[in-house]
Amino acid sequence: MKKRYLYLLLLPGVLFLTIFMIIPILMTIGTTFFQEGGGFSVQGYLDFFQDRYFIEILLTTLRVSLFTTIICILLGFPAAYYISKLKQRKKAIMLLLTIFPLLTSPVVRSFSWMVIIGKNGVVNKLLMGMGLIEKPLDILYTPTAIIIGLVHLFLPLIIVTLVGVMENIETDLLKAAESLGASRLAVFSKVIIPLSVPGLVIGSILVFVGSFTAYTTPALLGGKQRVISTFLYQNAITLNEWQVASIVATIMIAVTVLIISIMNGLAKKLNPKG
Repeated sequence: MKKRYLYLLLLPGVLFLTIFMIIPILMTIGTTFFQEGGGFSVQGYLDFFQDRYFIEILLTTLRVSLFTTIICILLGFPAAYYISKLKQRKKAIMLLLTIFPLLTSPVVRSFSWMVIIGKNGVVNKLLMGMGLIEKPLDILYTPTAIIIGLVHLFLPLIIVTLVGVMENIETDLLKAAESLGASRLAVFSKVIIPLSVPGLVIGSILVFVGSFTAYTTPALLGGKQRVISTFLYQNAITLNEWQVASIVATIMIAVTVLIISIMNGLAKKLNPKG
């Protein structure tokens, strides 16, 4: 009886998600399989995957998301390990500083990067002043600019996720490994990394999916460089092609689910007991 009452507590949330998320998503996906004549067809998808322009946009988005995720892992893993080893008060301060950028609007952060990496920005002026380059580098309005903005946007997520996992790693395990002759590098690769896989996978999924679906940062830092989110917006709002926009949205959902499945499968291989 008590379990039944507990299930009733889930009912409002389930109804809300069903009515305002699941049903609209299913309706959006459903409309992509019906043409104006009313017949069932997958021609819209076939046309898209035969379009080199769309394939290029999709591949660019995947590359940007993948590089953003890898860079966030490389920067976030050591930072998270350092924070997890601090005392409680210092750890709280460092986590607060880590989360603080999330409180700033993506628009503000994107405009800040435009000032920093633009042709007349801080980076180019510094490099030219040092004599390392003769003319300004074209960083802004490129995939590189988008990656920089997305790393700044999503790095805190992977740090916070990894800290939550790493702080639960018992120090006795590390001391036991060292007492058995393992070097610090071996302890890090054989003990810390495998035990951090759950947090690493969750953080990677958050970063990849966030990068894959992000709109504001690519729109401001990418300029005419199209990614799948800006392409969807262009078709839905500018061109008023809702059928095309629905197909793009469905493809985004399918790719997201596929990537999550691959990452979960990889996590099981790296840490079967986790």
